Amino acid sequence: MASTLQETTERAGSNRDLGLIDRKSMIHPFTPLRTFSDGETGGPVVVDRGSGAWIETADGRRLLDGFAGLYCVNIGYGRPEMAEAIAAQAGKLAYYHAYAGHTSEPAALLAERILEMAPANMRRVFFGLSGSDANDTQVKLVWFYNNILGRPTKKKIIARERGYHGATVMASSLTGMRFYHEGFDAPSGPVLHTTVPHHYWGAEPGMDEAGFVAKCVADLEALIAREGADTIAAFIGEPVLGTGGLIPPPAGYWPAIQAVLRRHDILLIADEVVCGFGRVGHNFGCDAYGIEPDLITVAKGLTSAYLPLSAAIVGERVWSVLEQSSDARGPFAHGYTYSAHPTCAAAGLANLDVIARENLIERVAEFAPQFQAAFQDAFAGHPHVGEVRGTGMLAAIEFVADRDSKRRFDLSEKIGARLSAAALEGGLITRSMPHGDILGFAPPLVIDTNDLDFMIEKTKSAIASVFPGV
Repeated sequence: MASTLQETTERAGSNRDLGLIDRKSMIHPFTPLRTFSDGETGGPVVVDRGSGAWIETADGRRLLDGFAGLYCVNIGYGRPEMAEAIAAQAGKLAYYHAYAGHTSEPAALLAERILEMAPANMRRVFFGLSGSDANDTQVKLVWFYNNILGRPTKKKIIARERGYHGATVMASSLTGMRFYHEGFDAPSGPVLHTTVPHHYWGAEPGMDEAGFVAKCVADLEALIAREGADTIAAFIGEPVLGTGGLIPPPAGYWPAIQAVLRRHDILLIADEVVCGFGRVGHNFGCDAYGIEPDLITVAKGLTSAYLPLSAAIVGERVWSVLEQSSDARGPFAHGYTYSAHPTCAAAGLANLDVIARENLIERVAEFAPQFQAAFQDAFAGHPHVGEVRGTGMLAAIEFVADRDSKRRFDLSEKIGARLSAAALEGGLITRSMPHGDILGFAPPLVIDTNDLDFMIEKTKSAIASVFPGV
């Protein structure tokens, strides 16, 4: 007979026993399987509770979460109004499906709320549970759209190197990170990748941002010419690259890219999973950069991760085609058991209520200059810092062995991982990002000046411990 939670906890008896139970029963994402299961790498870290921007582990350590989980707990931890909304909906109607025209009050109201916040040309919302499945949905919509229009060869999707779009088969194929592909037979499907818009590493010597944008455009044009515009259906991109290194686009990048896409009749999917719902001081990253997408993907900040929920937001251009085809093609043959899950939707509504009531998006816009300046002032002059970058409540520090030549550290030195570990030892959670020795920061949107000062202080201490005497 399966154990109850209370029985399991009582039997575990201690954090160490709970760790043993975990290692013998769970597979953890991005964790070395054998050494973790055998206990060689230590852990797991048992996270017990949270409040505001802080979490507490089961052994009593209090940590400032400088990455908001995985840049998702926008409103902070421990919100009683979230727990109350979730409990109330679960008590009333925990679940019913959305197939064959069924709905629930929170699902319908949340869809309406999303469209009110989204760019003006958005028309409908399809709910899933993760950014990954939402991007899978976007690809299926794009393929379906072109099938309806009688364009069976217009199916390829252009993503970008270092872009992150999820971990399902299709989403990981869109993701421009090779370690997501290795061993999993990805990329799968007609996926192409073009230049990452990172001026620091991608520009030729002496090339300014305008010249680099022209290079990105030329690379995209060359890719389209090589493949044939009649074979390319869509371009997907994050307004600000997230896991690829927290990279804001160079000035003029998005208008120039959009001009190419329009000229070749290529749909634009804006992956707003990280940027959406206030992270960059706007409702969406599209608002910050003048992006006019055909489709928008959201997740993380939609519920601040209190429950899993995602959405594929469909614009007029695509919706009008889908709608007009329904008489001939019958029901829309895509969906998940948990699409428009009522309890998750109730969490989304409560989350958006908090964001609106506390003016969190406006607060980010006001606080962001102080946030960005604190990182620039503290770290830009360090001999091993190549670049400090960010926007809104996203920041990254990229470390190099030599600033003048941009020479990287040898991978064996594991500088990024050591810096992150040192920060954690001091009580700050940050993230060692892939594609370089990069510390990333994306705290809950509710942090205050004292929290920011703590982040800066502990990051300084971590850097000093890894680079003593520098």
